Amino acid sequence: MSLKIYDSKSGQKVPFVPLTEGQVKMYVCGITAYDYCHIGHARSALIFDMIVNYLRYSGYKVTYVRNFTDIDDKIINRANEQGTTSEELANRFIQEFYTDMNKLGVGAPDIEPKATEHLPEIIGIINELIDKGLAYQAGNDVYFAVDKFPQYGALSGRNLDDLQAGARIMVNEIKNNPMDFALWKGGKPGEPTWDSPWGPGRPGWHIECSAMSRKYLGNTFDIHGGGEDLVFPHHENEVAQSEGASGAPFVKHWIHHAFVTISNEKMSKSLHNFLTIRDVLEEHHPEALRLMVFSTHYRHPLDFSDGALKDAQSGANRLYSCLADCNQLPEGQEGAKAQAKAEDIDFLGTLSQRFCEAMDNDFNTAQALGVLFEGVKAINRIRQSLAKKPAKTDISLLQNSAKNIAELAGLLGLLRQDPADFFAEQQAQHLKSIAMSRDDLQKLIEERLQARAQKDWSRADQIRDDLLAKQIELKDGPHGTTWKVASN
Repeated sequence: MSLKIYDSKSGQKVPFVPLTEGQVKMYVCGITAYDYCHIGHARSALIFDMIVNYLRYSGYKVTYVRNFTDIDDKIINRANEQGTTSEELANRFIQEFYTDMNKLGVGAPDIEPKATEHLPEIIGIINELIDKGLAYQAGNDVYFAVDKFPQYGALSGRNLDDLQAGARIMVNEIKNNPMDFALWKGGKPGEPTWDSPWGPGRPGWHIECSAMSRKYLGNTFDIHGGGEDLVFPHHENEVAQSEGASGAPFVKHWIHHAFVTISNEKMSKSLHNFLTIRDVLEEHHPEALRLMVFSTHYRHPLDFSDGALKDAQSGANRLYSCLADCNQLPEGQEGAKAQAKAEDIDFLGTLSQRFCEAMDNDFNTAQALGVLFEGVKAINRIRQSLAKKPAKTDISLLQNSAKNIAELAGLLGLLRQDPADFFAEQQAQHLKSIAMSRDDLQKLIEERLQARAQKDWSRADQIRDDLLAKQIELKDGPHGTTWKVASN
């Protein structure tokens, strides 16, 4: 099965055929840098990180561009509120963005342009639009004339007449048409400005992406992505600007992901359900957040809740436990009778194929995760059936399958830690959360062992139950007693 992508413009899944064989050029709209990133930003970053990873795994050479909007009304207003400059504020939150992305394990794009570093390109494309009669100056502002671009509304499926009927002109705007949008905004007191042929001012929001994508990817490129809230007006306006200036098709495929909700309510500061990435990562492992995100297809709304995140943490634990168990397998014996059943051997042998079939179906990570968890079940069945002196073929199958699961999960940013480190971090975090030291826990474990030796079963059971109430689950084995953080 070859890769199929749901194209937002056509509204259907289509075969993915890049403009240049073996190469993919992709542009994704990044953050407006004026505040800490929320979990909606996390979803976007994780989705396109996954897409890039999978495209490269599939053999494509990918050029991935994701921009920063570092000048905008929100940035200016926030900077004025804080008594700082727009430049300082934007740079500060770009660094905070990097901090969050590093914690999430999101890979850096190949190119990360900033709007303020591309004023010559922005001014150049505005001049082209004016020369072609698609834009006009009004005072110190420059507007795009939407009625001069007949294809306007094709991406979002909106009718220009209907849009015009509902549009209003803001105070101080001098437009020929209510739907015309700003390419250049004349300078106002308290705002940063740059020189231009139309007087001091700053670029509009939409034009920056047209200018930067053209500089790094050309007039036409393969994939443009972002959240579904960007379809209109941002991406619609990008199309008009870019195609109006170049006369060439702008983007071959559009990929848009759905919103994040909090317990089935839209995330909003006014509803007090606004969660930043760092809020979530203070209490949860980054891979739990990743697993939760990828358990829902990117085109479906993602409902965030504590329960969903705890389920994702349990899922991450199962994946890591599988790897940990396979790391502790004994050596196999040549000539010993194999115990693995044919159906499990077949499933594990086709695991990569099944995973890729899911991913080729419009990056269906939910299905792909299902394949990985079925693989874990098959591994556990084989491992539990092993003889005291297991066959070398069984051990090789288990180790190779675990390695394969780790490689495939890595495309989703999962199983990137050593299992021992993963569980050690989890244990340390849990002990901290219940205010218990390792020494105190070890004393209780030793007291329980002594009680068992003295056949004081009541005391031994009481210690076990008390610890279990604190989500500490004990496991007795031939090499002593170990513990893990129990699932709720």
